[in-house]
Amino acid sequence: MPILSIVVRARNDIKYIQRTLTAISSQNFKDFEIICFDSGSTDGTLEVIKSFKPSHLIEIKPEDYVPGKVLNHAVRLCKGKVVVFNNSDCIPKDSDWLSKLTEPLINDSTGKISATFCDQLARPDARPLVKKDHARAFGDGVISAYWHNFFSLASSAIPRQLLLDNPFDETLQYSEDIEWSWRMKKKLYYIKYVSDAKVEHSHNYRLKEVWERFYNEGLAEGQIYGNDSSSIKGFALPCVAEMLRDWKYLFIHGYALGVPYGIVYRFMQRYAVWKGRTDYLKSKAKI
Repeated sequence: MPILSIVVRARNDIKYIQRTLTAISSQNFKDFEIICFDSGSTDGTLEVIKSFKPSHLIEIKPEDYVPGKVLNHAVRLCKGKVVVFNNSDCIPKDSDWLSKLTEPLINDSTGKISATFCDQLARPDARPLVKKDHARAFGDGVISAYWHNFFSLASSAIPRQLLLDNPFDETLQYSEDIEWSWRMKKKLYYIKYVSDAKVEHSHNYRLKEVWERFYNEGLAEGQIYGNDSSSIKGFALPCVAEMLRDWKYLFIHGYALGVPYGIVYRFMQRYAVWKGRTDYLKSKAKI
């Protein structure tokens, strides 16, 4: 029976899937199985997955994809004591990524570490503000350690029994990892950020995609946190503060011409989250 089970979720990631699965297969730590879910890929991703012969390959229709349901299904299939989640576009950067990511859990004598997650390096072609946001959120972890609740399931590890006892919420389409980590935090578990474990992972969203993603994350925040930060101050003050950090970063790194786009990008991102959160709370108030 393997010590680890690695769950890979994929959909139309032909640009990355070969590199991701090759990097996973090349890890120094070998005692693991791979379980893959494909949500209706049409670009060759599924064929690449099949060539690696995972222990399980589950194909689902895109319209049937609900993150929590897929994740809970995966956990039930796993045989390992620790479940590693690694999205198909998260490319491990070295052969020790797996051992570094899981070591705190394997050697946890307290039983109070609910999860680990790793550093996500922006891709070489990432836009300047994407690089800035990744460096701020991940990096050495000093800044995000003081945030309200920060966790990313994209490349992470969680004890299987804890997941069986505390499954993912199956009503959310976004931020199922944030909801789960917040629930564990309230149960006095803690999450460990492993900066030495690194993957390449970032997205250059178009403005329309920025709105869609962050509006839906705002809806999820409303459901997860309730009435937390729903006032206009919950949008305006963080937005202005982030814009000031953006401008400083762009000027220091020689991207001054990117300031106009950066203003639009940051305003849309922050407003979308706030609008989604307040829309959710308004809808609940009417019930």
